[in-house]
Amino acid sequence: MYTRRLSSLARCCLQARSLPSSVCLRNGVLSAVTGWPRTRSLSRPFSGDNGKPLDTSLFVPVELKPALNPESDIGAELTQPLNKSEVLNILNKFYRRKEIQKLAAENGLDARLFHQAFISFRRCVMENDPLQVDLHIVLNDICCGVGHMDDVFPFFMRHAKQVFPMLDCLDDLRKISDLRLPPNWYPEARAIQRKIIFHAGPTNSGKTYHAIQRYLGAKSGIYCGPLKLLAHEIYKKSNDAGVSCDLITGEELIYVDPEGKPSAHAACTVEMCSVNTPYEVAVIDEIQMIRDPGRGWAWTRALLGICAQEIHLCGEVAAINLVTELMYTTGEEVEVRNYERLTSLKIVDHALQSLDNLRPGDCIVCFNKNDIFSVSRQIETRGLECAVIYGSLPPGTKIAQANKFNDPDDPCKILVATDAIGMGLNLSIRRIIFNSLVKPSINEKGEKEMDTITTSQALQIAGRAGRFSSMFKEGEVTTMLQDDLPLLKEILNKPVHDIQAAGLHPTAEQIEMFAYHLPDATLANLIDIFVSLSQVDGLYFVCNIDDFKFVADMIQHIPLNLRARYVFCTAPINRNLPFVCTSLLKFARQFSRNEPLTFQWVCKHVSWPVSPPKTIKDLMHLEAVHDILDLYLWLSYRFMDMFPDAGLVRSIQRELDTIIQTGVHSITKLIRASEIRTALQIVDEMQKDSASVLDDTQRPGPRRNRTIKSANSDAQKGTLTSKLVQDGLLTPDMLKQLEKEWMSRQHSRGSQAKFNELDILKKNRKKK
Repeated sequence: MYTRRLSSLARCCLQARSLPSSVCLRNGVLSAVTGWPRTRSLSRPFSGDNGKPLDTSLFVPVELKPALNPESDIGAELTQPLNKSEVLNILNKFYRRKEIQKLAAENGLDARLFHQAFISFRRCVMENDPLQVDLHIVLNDICCGVGHMDDVFPFFMRHAKQVFPMLDCLDDLRKISDLRLPPNWYPEARAIQRKIIFHAGPTNSGKTYHAIQRYLGAKSGIYCGPLKLLAHEIYKKSNDAGVSCDLITGEELIYVDPEGKPSAHAACTVEMCSVNTPYEVAVIDEIQMIRDPGRGWAWTRALLGICAQEIHLCGEVAAINLVTELMYTTGEEVEVRNYERLTSLKIVDHALQSLDNLRPGDCIVCFNKNDIFSVSRQIETRGLECAVIYGSLPPGTKIAQANKFNDPDDPCKILVATDAIGMGLNLSIRRIIFNSLVKPSINEKGEKEMDTITTSQALQIAGRAGRFSSMFKEGEVTTMLQDDLPLLKEILNKPVHDIQAAGLHPTAEQIEMFAYHLPDATLANLIDIFVSLSQVDGLYFVCNIDDFKFVADMIQHIPLNLRARYVFCTAPINRNLPFVCTSLLKFARQFSRNEPLTFQWVCKHVSWPVSPPKTIKDLMHLEAVHDILDLYLWLSYRFMDMFPDAGLVRSIQRELDTIIQTGVHSITKLIRASEIRTALQIVDEMQKDSASVLDDTQRPGPRRNRTIKSANSDAQKGTLTSKLVQDGLLTPDMLKQLEKEWMSRQHSRGSQAKFNELDILKKNRKKK
């Protein structure tokens, strides 16, 4: 009796000291009164203020370290040792009680979190010895029949908030991820009354020209473009016009002033624009890219944040309404200036149908490298020379190929290109020919899709024909296949739908605040929780973050501080190129050791000096090397001390650009070399398969096994050839031709084998 009374007294004292005052025990039934810090209410369980369901699968439980065992078990001294079998039975009953599940849901634990938290809590109770004193006393009371199992709930919640620390700070996390008022992020811009001028029109309408003229005439200005090529073009045009202009891209910072003093004018890629420097005029080019799932946030930031008295926007008519609404939230009016196309653009009534019908000034647009290589080879087999432009080529190579095509004295009169020509290059094109109308794209969820091009994309590409400044004053557009022509006409005649929302992206500061509340979460997990909790109104959307998360997961094991980790994750890389991804990983590992990445280290990593490409595969490898050097320069701009040799790396990058240019100039030779090498590989593989099948058929055994062997060899052949087609080293037409040659060879080999068999039979008969 004395022990039980002491137990009750100790329990009351310890609970009064350790539990929330808002928890009441009434006749053995737990209830929560006003004041208990609830994470979620029953009326709207697990949803944000905008009603968006909260994805609790993103809540990764924290692994709790076992408590250090004290020298004595105070709980057992005050009461008695626990019977762990009875405790296990009590905990399982606790888990099954509907009242407990309901109360847990009120405090932020949905069924999934409740289950995970309970499993962790039960393991902690059963494995820790001794238990915390207060928990030991409560469990002893329940075992002795003077307590109720519901008394365990406060201890369970205390443990749950250790396992899922976000439960205790969801309200703070929601405030941090509230993205409903992006204009408030830029107080400097809100402090001035800006004049917004929208130059709207199709390609080749002069809208960008008029904006740039105002930019050149201003006392200070900044140009924000979507591509390095466009920033370079404005940089050169400004300085040629006597207006000192600096160049700022992710990989390059060039001051005109020899002492490094910033000029009054700057040309930059849109991600690099300053939102703190005051300007008289700012030009934001291709404003319709504010809807881009990956990069739209950069245009939103520039539009809302640049401190300029005049902001000139250039882009499609489809962006006018959205920009007007966004500026309404900042209290700024939009002046719209509409432009018409300066030259005519005609959809011809017949498709090209055959490459024999090509004429000077034609540009064939393809949407993948395989088609680029296949078409360019077929063109040159007809005795025509063609230039080639696609997205992964270095800027210098693109410009060199464009100049080759534009030069009236150069025999190259045909261009084969991807939609990389849609912006950033001035080309003298008479006719655009769509090789296909289907293009791979990434949707809002980050998934790859194959779909017909949009009206906006078709107009952007088709509009490159017949430019005002070129030798062709009238442009034409058609398709390669006659069946595609009606669809192209339908696409081009559709109205362009208004852009509905502008992109946003969590900033480094927001993620740092998240990390303060959730110190044990990985960066990828922080981003996921941020997006899940984020609240946006109808004018905005959160940009796709798959590339960011890919890098975050890749470098998670490397010890980096959060800001450095965030910077590495925003590095622009193609995650489909293993060599580039591996390089980023090595850069991060070297950085984490505080070991500078020197020029010698980089040269060793990329095996510099490199050899000129002999095949298409070699060319693609050199393009990847160029991307790695770009990555080094991009990081050197942000970590100058750790990437100290930017100048030397830039010098070998220019040399590499020249090597790649040479390779692209002789791309047909590379394709032929690749074809020969691929053909030899396929023939060798087929010969091996044939020999193994022939050898199997000559062995005794069930015919079923011989069939399986043959089927397996066919499967291996199919795997090899499909991979070669996918890598762009083999086209379907080449594959058919090789198969014919192989079948012919097999037929002649079979005939020879039959002849040898007859010869052997004759010799045997003579011996008999």
